[in-house]
Amino acid sequence: MPRIVPPKPAARPDDAGLLARVRLFRRDMFRSQPARLYHAKMAAVRTPIRSSFFLNTPALVRRVLEERPEDFPKADLIGRTLKGLLGRSVFVTNGAEWRAQRRIIDPAFEAGRLRDSFPAMHAAGAAALARLRPGETEIEFETAHLAADVIFRTLFSIPITHAHAAAVFSEFRAYQRAQPLLSWGDLLGLPGWIPRRRNTPARQAAAAIRARLGALVEARAAEIAAGTAPDDLATKIMTTPDPETGALFSTAEMIDQVAIFFLAGHETSASALSWALYCLAADPEAQAHLAAEIRAIAPARPFEFSDIPKLRFARDTFREVLRLYPPVPMMVRQNTRPETYRGQDARPGSLAILSPWHLHRHQEIWDNPDHFDPWRWQQAAARECARSAYLPFSKGPRVCTGAGFAMVEGVLLLAMLVRAFEFTPLGPPPVPVAHLTLRSETGIHLRLSRRV
Repeated sequence: MPRIVPPKPAARPDDAGLLARVRLFRRDMFRSQPARLYHAKMAAVRTPIRSSFFLNTPALVRRVLEERPEDFPKADLIGRTLKGLLGRSVFVTNGAEWRAQRRIIDPAFEAGRLRDSFPAMHAAGAAALARLRPGETEIEFETAHLAADVIFRTLFSIPITHAHAAAVFSEFRAYQRAQPLLSWGDLLGLPGWIPRRRNTPARQAAAAIRARLGALVEARAAEIAAGTAPDDLATKIMTTPDPETGALFSTAEMIDQVAIFFLAGHETSASALSWALYCLAADPEAQAHLAAEIRAIAPARPFEFSDIPKLRFARDTFREVLRLYPPVPMMVRQNTRPETYRGQDARPGSLAILSPWHLHRHQEIWDNPDHFDPWRWQQAAARECARSAYLPFSKGPRVCTGAGFAMVEGVLLLAMLVRAFEFTPLGPPPVPVAHLTLRSETGIHLRLSRRV
């Protein structure tokens, strides 16, 4: 049976001028890219100030992320754009500073800690099922609420109904709508003295979020000092010294890290889960197959951590959605020495742009790349593609430290939701847009019906 082709945004015309590209970029990064990126191996945009290279082959991606990552640090423009929220978090730092941060953070996400976090994930899923009702639902809001609940329960042992958690969730939605991942001026390399449009809503929302997170971090520091802190992710990270220097995160450093945990763990999970539910709603055969798998494993009882490896089709569905709708659709690195990409020279300071969105849909790499086909992951060809051209969590030393957490969370919550409800699409198909993460331009509207 042919699989469905879920929506993707229209590409820009090949003959679009610079001003047209700027307007398209401000609306959505996808619309400013040409259709040829779905089959091209590379594209270059050269300006007198800075050149950008869209690297669209596995070999070039491997060079940047795995073979020589020290030569391709995170581009400074990302840090400038997100500094108001993320400060000097692990998402924006490079070199020795980044390595020290990872030495403290990584132990909190080891396999044993995942098992410890599972009850909190399950409790958040159960709370979401208690909130949801049959009928029309804008599912992006619900998955954002659910993913935020998971983060606060696993990080600080508080539910989303806690005053600080609820306020951060509300303020972050305002920030997500106001703050793009990149500015066109930074992408072109315009000097810092050239005025940029002041993004007051994003600045205000970021300040409010950091104030709320600061209160939570300070309260936890007091609990740690008193010996009354719960054994959750925040406590683990705040009490883990750097094994090389013995240093702990200061309060200010911990606020930076909590901000990126919330961004990475909330926004990306919400995005992936909402698109997964849409794809299943649009493909009744896949949804029925998943529901049957769930009934065979856990027809009514609470899910257990040992169930996750058994939910193979749920895992394959989530992997397929991460291929079609990678929550972080574009990554930007900056070369520190002269490079040659497919015969074209790149001066130091040029941008190396990696687009999981385009690589995951590359017509020369994947079979039927625009089709939603969870069954593809049972085939050797797809698994081979995944080794070379699948990076929803990046690759190499900077692979997302929470990737294992996200996969357990995604599979569990998808199974809980599909066991409880049948999903059908409503209205016109959602249109993906790339802001901080991948979302729908007008939301994702589904009808929920209780399963019997």
